Amino acid sequence: MGIGLATVRRIAALARLELADDEAERLAGELDAIVGYVDQLQAVDTGEVQGVSNVNGLCNVTRPDEPGAMLLPVEVLANAPRCSQQGFLVPKAVDR
Repeated sequence: MGIGLATVRRIAALARLELADDEAERLAGELDAIVGYVDQLQAVDTGEVQGVSNVNGLCNVTRPDEPGAMLLPVEVLANAPRCSQQGFLVPKAVDR
């Protein structure tokens, strides 16, 4: 099954993307190649291959949390680009 322009246009519409004609044609070719690679992978016989849960045999090594001395608010705010006595000043993100 090939990926055609109609499929690319449908995917772009679902993703709310606007594509120029040359972009859609290029993406159709790229997506068709990707589907071809997946088809090649699916053709490989993996029936006798045992699954693995961790390919390198290692587990995540973490240290236990240890409480330490807290910084003073003045020290925390010392490197802030903008701050007040209560905290950091940041640009407004939501207009009401």
